[in-house]
Amino acid sequence: MNMSIQKFGNYLQSFLNDEEGAQVIEYALVVAVVSIALVIFMKSSIGSTLFDTWLARVSACLGGAGACV
Repeated sequence: MNMSIQKFGNYLQSFLNDEEGAQVIEYALVVAVVSIALVIFMKSSIGSTLFDTWLARVSACLGGAGACV
């Protein structure tokens, strides 16, 4: 019993010391911020009607097979 508690303690310590997950989260946040910035830029620069049309086409393509043109 004592050995399994010690193994769990070692596992927990190594999990807390691992920083690889933090890097993945940082990259995901960067991608999210850049994506939001691109959407805002596209919405303001090319006009809302053209952007809304493009967004509707993308949504249709993601929605089901055969909907993409």
